[in-house]
Amino acid sequence: PEVINGRTHKATVVDLSPWVEYEFRVVASNGVGIGEPSRPSALLRTKAAVPVVAPTNVGGGGGSRSELVITWEPVSEELQNGEGFGYIVMFRPLGSASWTKAVVASVESSKYVYRNESITPLAPFEVKVGVYNNEGEGTLSSISVVYSGEDEPQMAPAGASALSVSAAAVEVSWQPIPWNRHTGRVLGYEVRGW
Repeated sequence: PEVINGRTHKATVVDLSPWVEYEFRVVASNGVGIGEPSRPSALLRTKAAVPVVAPTNVGGGGGSRSELVITWEPVSEELQNGEGFGYIVMFRPLGSASWTKAVVASVESSKYVYRNESITPLAPFEVKVGVYNNEGEGTLSSISVVYSGEDEPQMAPAGASALSVSAAAVEVSWQPIPWNRHTGRVLGYEVRGW
């Protein structure tokens, strides 16, 4: 609080964070200067409140076939605002109207994996992550688009040919596999010889 006149013996301290322990000191002042601070008060915890800070860096992707991996930056302890803190994960296929909702009760969690055989590879999903505690549900993050896991390539490279370039080396070439929205990008090839 601002400076209080010398006849007042109590003050209300505002703009504190919910569910945080505080201790207080009082300092007297006059025209000469400021005196020594009082001994600290006993620790006092403010009351709990619904959390208001949503997780940040919501994203994900990767994972195995038939998986949707959702990740986020956990909310720090001082912003959890009470006991029973956890995360609410919501997702839906891009263009769908209804959301699927999951609760992650672990405070330290930063990842949720949804597994379902009906998920097609590299399908786009809208996702958002919110918070809750014993006081109720809090804020949701903004919507991010995350893609489900990829599938293994469904075709072999075509046009494989070999050309002898020396007594100890053969150059092997092939046609690249085209990018496929359902199976994803090819990250590499393996050449086998016998």
